[in-house]
Amino acid sequence: MATQSSRSAARLMMAPAVILLLGWMLVPLVMTLLFSFKKYLPLRGGDLGWVGFENYVRFVTSSAFWPSVSATLIIVGGVLIITVGLGVLLAILLNQPMWGQGIVRILVISPFFVMPTVSALVWKNMFMDPVNGLFAHIWKFFGAAPIEWLSQASMQSIILIVSWQWLPFATLILLTAIQSLDREQLEAAEMDGAAPLQRFGYVTLPHLGRAITVVVLIQTIFLLGIFAEIFVTTQGSFGTRTLTYLIYQRVLESQNVGLGSAGGVYAIILANIIAIFLMRMVGKNLDQ
Repeated sequence: MATQSSRSAARLMMAPAVILLLGWMLVPLVMTLLFSFKKYLPLRGGDLGWVGFENYVRFVTSSAFWPSVSATLIIVGGVLIITVGLGVLLAILLNQPMWGQGIVRILVISPFFVMPTVSALVWKNMFMDPVNGLFAHIWKFFGAAPIEWLSQASMQSIILIVSWQWLPFATLILLTAIQSLDREQLEAAEMDGAAPLQRFGYVTLPHLGRAITVVVLIQTIFLLGIFAEIFVTTQGSFGTRTLTYLIYQRVLESQNVGLGSAGGVYAIILANIIAIFLMRMVGKNLDQ
């Protein structure tokens, strides 16, 4: 057992890292809160004084606020449905014995290591371009008119691009969970006459419950701040302006740091509400 002196020594050695992490998180948060109560226009007068909750009221009552929240939630929900659904199927397939299994797994996971801006550019220019894109050539081959994906199906395009990036992550977590499944359970269900779909529904899927909740939690936290894909493709047009992109427009395009900081506080509140809900869901699954 650890003695009191060893615990004290451990806390002392961990203190610099903890202080650094707290400073890394708290300083930007405090500055955001401070600026949210000020009228701060860097290129038009600088700090124009304290305005109280005016920035919060202006941001939440603007015509773009609720559509941006809706767009954010739609993208997050769409990506989660695709990545979890396809992730389960891919994990099951990759768990089957096949030739070159290791290489196939690496190829499936590799998109997760591509930078968001790079993957968005690839999808925009190589796949979704209405003239020279791969999808345009496929449409022309079948005698159909090419679709301008980023304007006619902008939300679906963003969801597709982001899902392609996050599908490997979900697949990797779910594959790990499937590999921990006791084969004796599946063999017992098969001996009892259970069909493949029944074995999946009553044995495999319940076993994946914890892994699915972890995937949903981690992906949601990151997806709430989606920005690069939208900036590269639609730049917030055609109904794809998320809350993060709206904050960017208020800060950099409108040069209104105070208004953008108030939007950042709203984004933090939204993220915490969703995170608390998901943490409770994860806790319930882990207790089972």
